[in-house]
Amino acid sequence: MELIDYTVLRLIWWALLGILLIGFAIMDGFDFGIAMLQPFVARNDVERRVLLNVVGPVWEGNQVWFILGGGAIFAAWPTLYAVSFSGFYLAMFLILLALIVRPVAISFRGKVDNERWRRIWDWAFVVSGFVPSLIFGVAFGNLLLGVPFHFDQTMRLTYEGNLFGLLNPFALLCGLVSLAMITMQGGTFLAVKSEDPIAGRAAKMTSAAAIAYVLLFTIAGIWVAYGISGYVVDAPVTDGPSNPLLKAVTRADGAWLANYSAHPLSALAPVAAYLGALGTLLFARRRAALAAFISSSLTVAGTICTAGFSLFPFLLPSSSSPQSSLTVWDASSSPTTLFIMLVAAVIFVPIILAYTSWVFHVMRGPVTAERVKSASHDLY
Repeated sequence: MELIDYTVLRLIWWALLGILLIGFAIMDGFDFGIAMLQPFVARNDVERRVLLNVVGPVWEGNQVWFILGGGAIFAAWPTLYAVSFSGFYLAMFLILLALIVRPVAISFRGKVDNERWRRIWDWAFVVSGFVPSLIFGVAFGNLLLGVPFHFDQTMRLTYEGNLFGLLNPFALLCGLVSLAMITMQGGTFLAVKSEDPIAGRAAKMTSAAAIAYVLLFTIAGIWVAYGISGYVVDAPVTDGPSNPLLKAVTRADGAWLANYSAHPLSALAPVAAYLGALGTLLFARRRAALAAFISSSLTVAGTICTAGFSLFPFLLPSSSSPQSSLTVWDASSSPTTLFIMLVAAVIFVPIILAYTSWVFHVMRGPVTAERVKSASHDLY
């Protein structure tokens, strides 16, 4: 006897996947944003070290959300894991390479007292923030377009695309949306954790990023509404077996907007994204750093929810064989696996939240240039 209905379990894990993605984008997002902002807000060696010491103590904990997201996809959505990690292999490799370079750049920069050596690792740090921010946005853009893959009757996967095929105009626009959003997130957190003149420069960059986000997000929304076709599942079976070939899928103009008509409350997601960005702009100009960070985090959550609500029930549409598209209803693990994973999530996610809160409580307060100079051997 199932304790929780299979359909409900699938919906819960769809929501949990979204929560994990939001957690990753908010927490690791400000790490990426600060890295990208380094050339614009840090004017000398001490100021660059301030940025490194804002990120250095927390990046490992923030990356837990990325690991949780990958683990959740592997356990709860194994077919999605297989297709996405196979099809996006080179893109994922670039992301993992950037994630590897980040701690190396932070740790190695101060090992040699040579300006050229430090400049090399400074730019490696910048790239480590730019690459994931761009590629994750490009990936979401390709989800809305559909990815060229299909299954045969024995469920063997064939992926027909390549890395350069992912770099299409709409996906690159989504990548720019992601860059603006993550830059905004990094600028707000840096303003919280630093003092002038760094905090003032971060606030200015945050304002510019918020304006860019609003413009780019609007263009992307218009493109989704009028420029690309969406996908529709004909007569979905919500509690059937996880076999994507058992359904019928058609493409239709404006299909990604249908969820907002069927479920009006989902329109709160793009509204939250806009209000968060406008609030970030207002608070950044008023130098209310913490309020700006909260508003920016609202934008992150609203943006990811907008993509999720637009796609629902699709997880990964197929552009070459719509029937092979993966949905919430046909790409999940068994009810037993989902239930066991849910119990684990209920236990461990609150522990992670409590630990993260404790770490940020301990690390509260700004990182100052005076502190960096007086503790040269203890800090990055």
